[in-house]
Amino acid sequence: MEVRVRDTGPDGVVLTPSGELDMSTVGSLEAALTAALNRPDLRECLVDLAEVSFLDSTGLRALIEGFSLARERGRSLRVANPQPAVERVLRITSVGPLLGLPDATTPLPPDARSLG
Repeated sequence: MEVRVRDTGPDGVVLTPSGELDMSTVGSLEAALTAALNRPDLRECLVDLAEVSFLDSTGLRALIEGFSLARERGRSLRVANPQPAVERVLRITSVGPLLGLPDATTPLPPDARSLG
């Protein structure tokens, strides 16, 4: 798994993992999240899931731990653009709203799939 990192300004970063996010690949995402969240100037970390085709419990755990670390440090971490299979995992585990996805019963706003 590759994780691309793109700065969105002086205090933001977008992490874009690609491929399957599972036990054998989760280390790349964990390392990228840790590096991003250790930046002293960071306020927001966005994980763009558009290129993630599969998410298992270890990938879910990495996102939850990243969210917890961000919150401890007064920062935000959210996800965007999940593929349908990944979105389903985030929703059935109730992790989606924690990571910034609207509740499944709430209609998505027109720009919900964009990174803004």
